[in-house]
Amino acid sequence: MQIREYTNRDLPDMIRIWNDIVDEGIAFPQEELLNAETGAAFFSSQSYTGVAEEDGRIYGLYILHPNNVGRCGHICNASYAVDRSSRGRHIGEMLVKDCLDRAKETGFRVLQFNAVVESNIHARHLYERLGFTQLGTIPGGFRMKDGTYVNICPYYREL
Repeated sequence: MQIREYTNRDLPDMIRIWNDIVDEGIAFPQEELLNAETGAAFFSSQSYTGVAEEDGRIYGLYILHPNNVGRCGHICNASYAVDRSSRGRHIGEMLVKDCLDRAKETGFRVLQFNAVVESNIHARHLYERLGFTQLGTIPGGFRMKDGTYVNICPYYREL
């Protein structure tokens, strides 16, 4: 498995994987699904977009971008998406590790996650194992697809 920068030929798989998570409604804040046009624009607008690829198949991806501007522009944010049929293979860990390296190379000093859903225990355990610190809990900070509100846990790690 290699983690590399995406190319346009990866977009159909990337959009499918991303949309699966958006449609699931339990992790990403986005509600609108991507299509070929909006997906190409979205992924190209990031500071970096990486994919996990093996034998020509895309298993996951991440986006990296500034979390803020100006005096806080040294803090970045990222999102990770793994194909649901490939979960449990530590692809998310490979994506996060590559993202940490890429963020530092890009000149960011801190990687911050604004909205990790409290019930996303696999992501939370991964982040904690990789040295991220939880900043607290925001009660009811995330609206699930079913309309209920659950807590979110911001995390950060210095690069």
